[in-house]
Amino acid sequence: MNAPAPPRPALAYYLTEGTGPMTVFLPGYASDMTGAKALALEAWAKASGRAFLRFDYGGCGQSEGAFEDQTLAGWRDDALSMIEQLANGPAVLVGSSMGGWIMLLVARDRPELVAGLIGVAPAPDFTDWGFTTDEKLAILSGGKVSRVSPYSDQPTVTTAAFWNSGEANRLMFGAIAVDCPVRLLQGQSDRDVPWTRTARLAELIRSADVQTLLIKDGDHRLSRDADIALLIKAVEDVISRL
Repeated sequence: MNAPAPPRPALAYYLTEGTGPMTVFLPGYASDMTGAKALALEAWAKASGRAFLRFDYGGCGQSEGAFEDQTLAGWRDDALSMIEQLANGPAVLVGSSMGGWIMLLVARDRPELVAGLIGVAPAPDFTDWGFTTDEKLAILSGGKVSRVSPYSDQPTVTTAAFWNSGEANRLMFGAIAVDCPVRLLQGQSDRDVPWTRTARLAELIRSADVQTLLIKDGDHRLSRDADIALLIKAVEDVISRL
């Protein structure tokens, strides 16, 4: 008999009350809910009278837990827990980078919780394509890999537990059973997620209502004012179709 999974850490969040559907922001790997996109969406929600939720995964930001104890499946479960407890109906998920992977897993496995998806440089399956062979071998033999981060003064650590969880939850091997409206925003100057992967993701998502916006000079973060304006427009477009 398998032992029960340990309880997830207590999660920190900020909830903006308003009309639905609620928009929920899902951060990227080693990121948190205080980034420019999350705060801009919160400001938009408050100005528009719309419900919005931002939160930190376990081991990230203001939430409890140790970062190196976390896995992709654990963070997916954090997202599910937040949506189930706070969204009061199907939510519009905005997934940044790894958050785009998590939003797809949630929409595929729990479609009743999801009204629409907006991916910002979505990075599903990055445990497959985002590491060199030497890094994969180091993770499997040594337990973790540390990389210099262009976004933080702290190195980015990837553990074997996270990497194995990612490999077990890969999506881009065939049609992705997601049928809600989907918008994908992708910079063509993104050094972390090749834009061709996002174009391929759009092909694999089963929904007929999928639009991909390529921003030629856009980087991975897509946090400039013009980028954020496009993100808000995408959220409003999805909501208008519901």
